[in-house]
Amino acid sequence: MPENPQPTAADSGAGAPDDVARVEAVMAEPVSRGEPILSVRNLVKHFPLTQGIVFRRQVGAVRAVDGVSFDLHQGETLGIVGESGCGKSTVAKLLMNLERPTAGEVLYKGEDITRLSGRALKAVRRNIQMVFQDPYTSLNPRMTVGDIIGEPFDIHPDVAPRGDRRRKVQELLDVVGLNPEYINRYPHQFSGGQRQRIGIARGLALNPEIIICDEPVSALDVSVQAQVINLMEKLQDEFNLSYMFIAHDLSVVRHISDRVAVMYLGKVVEVGTDQEIYEHPTHPYTQALLSAVPVPDPSGRDQRERIVLTGDVPSPANPPSGCRFRTRCWKAEERCAAEIPLLAVPERFKDSDTPAAHESACHFAEEKDVVHA
Repeated sequence: MPENPQPTAADSGAGAPDDVARVEAVMAEPVSRGEPILSVRNLVKHFPLTQGIVFRRQVGAVRAVDGVSFDLHQGETLGIVGESGCGKSTVAKLLMNLERPTAGEVLYKGEDITRLSGRALKAVRRNIQMVFQDPYTSLNPRMTVGDIIGEPFDIHPDVAPRGDRRRKVQELLDVVGLNPEYINRYPHQFSGGQRQRIGIARGLALNPEIIICDEPVSALDVSVQAQVINLMEKLQDEFNLSYMFIAHDLSVVRHISDRVAVMYLGKVVEVGTDQEIYEHPTHPYTQALLSAVPVPDPSGRDQRERIVLTGDVPSPANPPSGCRFRTRCWKAEERCAAEIPLLAVPERFKDSDTPAAHESACHFAEEKDVVHA
């Protein structure tokens, strides 16, 4: 498999006129609520490892994302959880085409956006926006709030005529709960929660259909996190948005998400509704994650089984054969080293109506009682 994607015809210029017209036609097509608006198929991103100074040669690759597939439906929130380094943020960058994938497809309304560039890619990005993790570094300190939120209008001038932009920016400030009179202030004059509201307003400026949230509340205090999460839920209903929500905090993900995907070392290991994942987990890694959630009620701490994983997370440059979790799994057998488990409904649950009948990439998937978030 090549480590870098082959350039397409569109990569060399501003985008073929046919591509632009086709993409604009695709963007105009409505998607019914509950239907897939974004489909990811076998997405792969390998970062090459090289040696040498004068004559550089590739000696390996960091397999940051290695065969990820999922669907984001219209109007839903898909949460992605996993420990640091599992590839969550890389997936977000690939969906925005900020990174070119090594292989795989990202289908927006059926159009593979990984092959687009120039004006065609610019048109798609109008409908797929991003809210970044750190509200302190994602805003330009030399620009006023009005300039920051209004910058998308400079890139897409057809959305708001120049004489109408100040009013549009003030409307966006009001929508996210900030005083419209703050339009001439600078980022350093705001708190962390207010800055993240500015970032959300910038993401809403072009009336997108999809917003990718890369740990948008991890840098905020707990009380402010709740305010921002409630705001995002309100905006989702008001603007008919679809969210992909990346986070470490399992309780936050459960609160906002309709479905949850659990990632480990570049792969999705379990996917299901929030109830299926949190109350009926079948993958050992998901069970270990949930058992690590602190329990606020002291009387419940003695009734839980704490799953302590041994060993360190393997290097993504040299992942284990077969199941990538097997080096830390208490269920591991010879089959786990020889055969890669598929992300599918386990055989033992296929004919059942239980919440355990959801996709899990484990040869020995079974339910286990854990204290959930």
